[in-house]
Amino acid sequence: MPGTLYIVATPIGNLEDVTFRAVRILGEVDRIACEDTRQTRKLLDRYGISKPLVSYHEHNEASRSAELLQDLQAGQNIALVSDAGTPLISDPGYRLVKSARDRGVQVSPIPGPAAFLASLSASSLPTDSFLFLGFLPPKKGQRRKVLENWKSIPLTLVCYEAPHRIIETLEDIEEILGPRQVVLARELTKIHEEFVRGTPSEVTGALAKQSSLRGEMTLLVAKGESTEANDEPIEDAVRQLVESGVPRMQALKTVAQQRGLSKRAVYKQLNER
Repeated sequence: MPGTLYIVATPIGNLEDVTFRAVRILGEVDRIACEDTRQTRKLLDRYGISKPLVSYHEHNEASRSAELLQDLQAGQNIALVSDAGTPLISDPGYRLVKSARDRGVQVSPIPGPAAFLASLSASSLPTDSFLFLGFLPPKKGQRRKVLENWKSIPLTLVCYEAPHRIIETLEDIEEILGPRQVVLARELTKIHEEFVRGTPSEVTGALAKQSSLRGEMTLLVAKGESTEANDEPIEDAVRQLVESGVPRMQALKTVAQQRGLSKRAVYKQLNER
């Protein structure tokens, strides 16, 4: 009988932010697959857990997924963790989860922390509807194209950004999205936890006063205004979003929201052309 693959969320900083269930599962499984064994060992040591660890990261995901799948099919129970937060959220794991599901292996989520949700909850920006963009493209041209695509969507935008790119990204946001409210959340749950609020230029100015920019960063951008009139053909709007990396069904939904239509209506118009 196949084992179970557990997707275990771990703390994003403070090691106390782990659920009782997560600790129990980590102590019961046969193996733990993790991005960095040294990082995961800190959590396990904190809770007196001793289990075999195997590295699972973006550079060995393909080969390691096949190996772990064999163990799962042989009856082993395996926990997948990332360095911090919920696995698969801007972290490796999709390949393993899909392969396990395709082969009838049970996949069980053990929910817990996620940096983008923690940031959103304390940001003071609207939370009724939002869009998580993961990491923005590192190249300026691609990043600006993504921002342009979401310029008029009435959703709070949430993304991760690296410290060495944060200033450049804020400048792009100011130029493309305008002086709308942004919030930069840094080092959540850690000693130097910080929320910086203001327009992109104001946040840039605050960061410029710091001697160095370090730590995990989540960037949130206030909702844009819906475009009341849009003469661009629907098929062009959908195609541009798809070309920027947005899944087709999400692109249909986005264009529908921008134009006050139902997703079905947009789909119908595309099929009639």
